[in-house]
Amino acid sequence: MAKVLYTAEAHVAGGRAHGHARTSDGALEVDLRTPVEMGGEGGGTNPEQLFAVGYAACFESALAGAARRGHVEAGDATIDAKVGLLPTGTGGFTLVVDLDVTLPSITDPDQAVELVRVAHSICPYSNATRGNIDVNLTANGKPVD
Repeated sequence: MAKVLYTAEAHVAGGRAHGHARTSDGALEVDLRTPVEMGGEGGGTNPEQLFAVGYAACFESALAGAARRGHVEAGDATIDAKVGLLPTGTGGFTLVVDLDVTLPSITDPDQAVELVRVAHSICPYSNATRGNIDVNLTANGKPVD
């Protein structure tokens, strides 16, 4: 097994309804609240928002790596992430993710799609979720299969 390069540590108490979370280094500290759309009071963040931020940030890093490998410029890339929470029908829940990648420096639609496809193959979040949840990707508005 490969050596672990980095381990993130966080402490959570109180869960999604009235919780509080912080990372071990103190760089992130948030109140957790159930969103109004789910019958909660809102006024804090929730796991789906944190997952959306984490996945988008990780994917952007994978995209930068894919761009370097392909000798293309993609430093102006942006990612809009949506994470949906869906009931499974058996008492549990699952997620669905939409990553809308905008690559202003890449005008060739096929090149943009290929870059996003490569990033998806190396992103740790993509690798962790592959086969477990639906992840829908677009590159400059074009769906990535």
